[in-house]
Amino acid sequence: MKEIVNSQDVPNPNENQNLNRKHEDKICPHCLRIFECKVGSIQLCQCTNVQLTKAETEYLAIQYNDCLCFQCMEVLAFEYRMTRRLLDLPWQL
Repeated sequence: MKEIVNSQDVPNPNENQNLNRKHEDKICPHCLRIFECKVGSIQLCQCTNVQLTKAETEYLAIQYNDCLCFQCMEVLAFEYRMTRRLLDLPWQL
């Protein structure tokens, strides 16, 4: 006779993966520094301290496929803002 197993008693393999993914060392694709990504606790991750507009977020997403370190996110967002301002100036030759 087969014993019926409660689904709560069976370990979920995805739970173990999520626990292992709580913090992850990554290499910034811009500066090549190692930084800690807190993918399992995104509200604690260093990237949430950078205030980006939608346009800046889209710009970074187009340029890079993976997470950037905090410093590079700030520098690249600043460069984007300055470039936009320069392009918006009424240039006359």
